[in-house]
Amino acid sequence: MSQRDKEKEEKTEQKRVLILCVDRDGDLTAKAEIKTPLIGRDANLNAAVALALKDPEEPDANAMFEAIRIYDRLTSEGKQNENYEVATLTGSEFGGVSADRKIVSELSDVLKAFPANEVILVTDGYSDEAVLPLVESRVPVSSVRRILVRHSESIEETAALFTKYFRIIVENPRYARIALGLPGILFLILGILTIFNLVHYYLIAFVIVLSAYMLIKGFGVDKAAKKAYKMIKEYSPPPLPVQISTFTTLAGIMCMAFGVYLGVDSVTSLSIDMSNILGVLPQIAGYFIRDSKDLIVVGTCVALTGRAIRWYFERDSKLLRNSVLIVLIAWSRQILDAASGILINPKAGYETLIFSIIIGILIIIASSLVVIVIHRSAKGFFKKTGEQEEFEEG
Repeated sequence: MSQRDKEKEEKTEQKRVLILCVDRDGDLTAKAEIKTPLIGRDANLNAAVALALKDPEEPDANAMFEAIRIYDRLTSEGKQNENYEVATLTGSEFGGVSADRKIVSELSDVLKAFPANEVILVTDGYSDEAVLPLVESRVPVSSVRRILVRHSESIEETAALFTKYFRIIVENPRYARIALGLPGILFLILGILTIFNLVHYYLIAFVIVLSAYMLIKGFGVDKAAKKAYKMIKEYSPPPLPVQISTFTTLAGIMCMAFGVYLGVDSVTSLSIDMSNILGVLPQIAGYFIRDSKDLIVVGTCVALTGRAIRWYFERDSKLLRNSVLIVLIAWSRQILDAASGILINPKAGYETLIFSIIIGILIIIASSLVVIVIHRSAKGFFKKTGEQEEFEEG
């Protein structure tokens, strides 16, 4: 083997060890205004001194000094098959994804300048769990050195956890309404009462506000109000024929209800001996029918007329049968009038009732014939449905 091959083999077998210090929260850039990555002993020493002068209690400065100390110790040992370099990376003061992405980007730049085989990681303790996987995914980590200066690890983790949940409380509207909104209302009431020298009423106001909040949350009033607002906001009125049908139905029901009321009022105003209930029951029914029939018939016709209008716009053949029904109910007013006269006074005679029934039958027959003629002449107007075929067969 030639001398050149031997030198090449020794060079490839030489380990390149990177002593890496990571400042995940970006204090080096934020406090000392030093850009990273820092590569080399002098650059790291100057940056650590500048950071320590800005904040003597900053643990990241001590972590950088420790990284330099490890570099000096390993270099002084003078292992021929190992080459050493020290570097510092910083993240972001905002933490999270932005900090990790910045660390990864700077680590890639350092590895381009010094392609290390392994890394000795130096951190301030708290950032190990976040930084270590990022470094290990690109180069093996042979050792981790934790520097704990003015905090214990448990205290830092507790402080970080407290900061995380405090940020959630402040930024998340769901929790902010409870943790900040309710106390804010109570403090506002206290301030207003203090201005008007009514602080002695604060306990009452406190109880009222707290109980109202508990009732609203307990019975879901806020959710119901939100749903109602959403329904009103997204409400779309139905088509005009449906609106007409709905209105006439409600108007017809009101007319029928008032008709029933007039019938009941007429019966209650009678001076009838109720001891013989079976004997006076026909007379009671007669007075009820006599005074309620008009509004009941009108209300029914109004409701059916609204449905007829809707079916006209929908071109439904039900319109024709509905028209016959309207005529029949309208004429039933005469039948009810004659029937009520017989119930009130049996001696009045039944000729009028029979005449009304016969006329009613003739009206039904005539209306049906007219409807058949109209249906055949306007056959193309109505939509073809199963009910229309049934009507044609009938």
